[in-house]
Amino acid sequence: MLTFAAAVFFLIVTPGPGVLSAAGVGASFGARAGTRYVAGLFIGTNLVCLAVVSGLTALLLADDRIRALLFFASITYLCYLAFRIAFAGSKVAFIESQSPPGVFGGILLQTINPKAYAVNTALFTGFGFMPDSLPLEIALKFLIVNAIWIPIHFAWLWLGITVRRMNLPTTTQRLINSVMALSMLAVVLLAAWAQS
Repeated sequence: MLTFAAAVFFLIVTPGPGVLSAAGVGASFGARAGTRYVAGLFIGTNLVCLAVVSGLTALLLADDRIRALLFFASITYLCYLAFRIAFAGSKVAFIESQSPPGVFGGILLQTINPKAYAVNTALFTGFGFMPDSLPLEIALKFLIVNAIWIPIHFAWLWLGITVRRMNLPTTTQRLINSVMALSMLAVVLLAAWAQS
C-alpha cells in the first residue's frame, strides 16, 4: 500500500495539464475561480477513475477512430486553455477579457486529459496490495488517490495565487502566464509525440 501511495504522489505531483492549469487559473483569475476550477478537476478525475475501473476506457480506446477523436479533442482543449491562461489579464486590444474556466472547465479537462487516463490506468490496474479482496482494494485506492490528489492540486493552485498576490508588473505577470501556457503546450507536444 505504501508503494501505491508513493506512486500516486509522484504520478500526480509531476507537471501535467491538471496541476499546470490549476496554477495558471490561480495566477490568472485568483482564489475563488481557481477553487471552482479545482473542484471541477476533482470531479473529472474521479469520473476518469470510474471509467478506468469499470472498463469503459478500455472499451472506448479499443476503437482507433474514437481514440483519435478523443486525442484531438484533448489537444484542442489543452491548446485553448493554454491560450486563455497566456492572455488572461493582458491588454492586447483584440483579445477580450474572458471569464475563468469554472467547474465544468475542470471536468472537461480531466475527461479529455491523456495524463489522467494514463495515470489512473497505471494505478488501478497495477500496484495490487489486496489480491483476495479486489473491491476493497479499489475502494482503498480511491481513498488514497483522493487523499493525495486534493492537497497536491491545492498546492499548485496556491502557487498560482501567490504569484497573483505578488502584484507583479503587468509584463512580468504576462511572462509568467506565458510560461505556464507554454508548459501546458509542452505537455501537449509530449502527449502527441508519445501517441505517434
